[in-house]
Amino acid sequence: MEAISHAGTVLGILAKDGVVLAAEKKVTSKLLEQHKSSEKVFQLSGNVIAGVAGLTADANSLVNYGRNAAQKYLLSYDDDIPVEQLVQRLCDMKQGYTQFGGLRPFGVSLLYAGYDPHYEFQLYQSDPSGNYSGWKAVCIGMNNGTATSLLKQDYKDDMTVQEALGLAARVLSKTMDTTSMEGDKLEFAVLTRDARTEKLVSHILSVPEIDRILKRQKLAKTDESGDAMTVDA
Repeated sequence: MEAISHAGTVLGILAKDGVVLAAEKKVTSKLLEQHKSSEKVFQLSGNVIAGVAGLTADANSLVNYGRNAAQKYLLSYDDDIPVEQLVQRLCDMKQGYTQFGGLRPFGVSLLYAGYDPHYEFQLYQSDPSGNYSGWKAVCIGMNNGTATSLLKQDYKDDMTVQEALGLAARVLSKTMDTTSMEGDKLEFAVLTRDARTEKLVSHILSVPEIDRILKRQKLAKTDESGDAMTVDA
């Protein structure tokens, strides 16, 4: 739990037309290849995205286990795994590591953003003990108390994905230990449906896309003259 409380903030928001995950990256460097480096947000399957807070190695192990479980279900039934079933699989594994001597619990909490035809868009959170619960908006990691208070104030049941992205950016601006908000310090992911084809779309946002969100919310880093930095569309 100590590792989780010191990890970068991760929050999830359930909108009427999708789910948003947003996270603070602790490891930032100009030398990192942005398209290949993912610290906090991972695709588990075509219908589930996860955000992690805690020990990175433990998170990677659980992400791989979740991906395997999702692919085995797809191979057996030719359909995406129901979201709660995938959450249960991962939580069963986490709970098993609390029962035996010589093993330690996984030092990581996860947020799951997913969709299935029965319950549609869903947001779950699980802790190292294997407990999980469903949420409309939830936060894990550092300063999660402050973030939760802000989410309680500003969350609306009928908000859209675009509004949820703005809310996530505003909440992170209050919880991050930095005076400047930049796209390379954040990770955003969206799970929604294409307006024309109705197909499920999962998308991890690029740095320029995140910068545009920050600019719309007037949170973008400012240059020495005080003007907000512009980002090409």
